Amino acid sequence: MTIEASKDNDKELLKALQDPALQNAAFTLLVKQNSKQLYWQIRRIVLSHDDTDDILQNTFIKAWNNINNFRGDSQLSTWLHRIAINETLTFLSHKPPAYVPLDSEEVSMVEQLESDKYFNGSHADALLQEAVSRLPHKQHIIFCLKYFEEMKYEEISELLGTSIGALKASYHIAVKKIGDYIKKND
Repeated sequence: MTIEASKDNDKELLKALQDPALQNAAFTLLVKQNSKQLYWQIRRIVLSHDDTDDILQNTFIKAWNNINNFRGDSQLSTWLHRIAINETLTFLSHKPPAYVPLDSEEVSMVEQLESDKYFNGSHADALLQEAVSRLPHKQHIIFCLKYFEEMKYEEISELLGTSIGALKASYHIAVKKIGDYIKKND
C-alpha cells in the first residue's frame, strides 16, 4: 500500500478502508498514525497504563467494526477521538473513582503514579494528576481535553455534544477545584 502518512491523506485512506482488497493494510496505517495520540488522550483521563491499553484496543475494535458506516463528515482522526472519548466515558461509568479517600491508609494516588513504570513525571505532575482524577467524570474529561490536548471549545463541543457555554463553565470550575486541591495537599 502506498498511502503516505500525512494529514492530507484522509480521502485516499478512507477510499482504501472501503476497498476489501486494501482494507487491512489501510486500517494498519490508520492505527499506526493515531495510536500514540489516542493513547495519551485516554491515559491522561484514566491514568492507568493497563486500562488505557484496554480502552485503546476497544477504540480500534469499534472503529474496525464501524468503518463502513463512517460518512466522512469529519476527519478520520476526529472520528477516532470521538470513539476513544466514548469508550473512556463507558469505562469510567463502570469503574469506581481511581482515587483513594483522604482518610484511607492505602497508598495515595501520587505514590501509585510515581511507582508506575510508565510514569516519568515529577511530584508536581503526580499531584496534578491526582487532583484531576478527583474531578467528576465530565469535568475530568473537559479539563483533560482543554488543558492537555489543547483542544478548542468548539472541537470539544463537537466531540462531547455539549454547548460551548457549559464547557467553559465546567472547565473553569475544574480549574478552581484543581487549584484548591493542590494548595491544600502540596
